[in-house]
Amino acid sequence: MDLDSIRAYCLSFPQTREQLQWGESLLFKVAGKMFVIAGLEVARETRLAFKCTPEVYAELVEREGIHPARYNMWKFHWVAVERFDTIRTDELKDLIRQSYELIAAKAIKPKRDARKSAAKSTKRKV
Repeated sequence: MDLDSIRAYCLSFPQTREQLQWGESLLFKVAGKMFVIAGLEVARETRLAFKCTPEVYAELVEREGIHPARYNMWKFHWVAVERFDTIRTDELKDLIRQSYELIAAKAIKPKRDARKSAAKSTKRKV
C-alpha cells in the first residue's frame, strides 16, 4: 500500500476524519481519537503506526521493520512500521480495520451516551 491508498482506506470507515498534526504526520481519527498515524516524510523512521490487540502486538514487534511505537504509545499496544510495504496489503488492511474497531468501540459509545444524557437533562428543564 502507499500513502494514497492508506488514506482512502482509512477515510472509508464511518465517522473518520483526517488531521495534519506534529508537522508531518497525518492522523486518522474516529470520534476525535486517533487510530492510524501516517508519516508524510519518506525519510522518517516510522511511516505508519496503529493500535492492535495485545496478542497481535506481541506477534508484530517480532517482525523485521516493525517495532513498538514511540512516546509511550507502546504501552497501549501501538506498533510502528518502518515502510508501507513491510506488511502485505491484505494483512495491513485487516490491521487498520482492527485498529479502527478498537478505538471506535471506546470512543463512539461514550460520546453517544453523553449526548443522550445531555438531551435528557435538557428535556427535564423544559
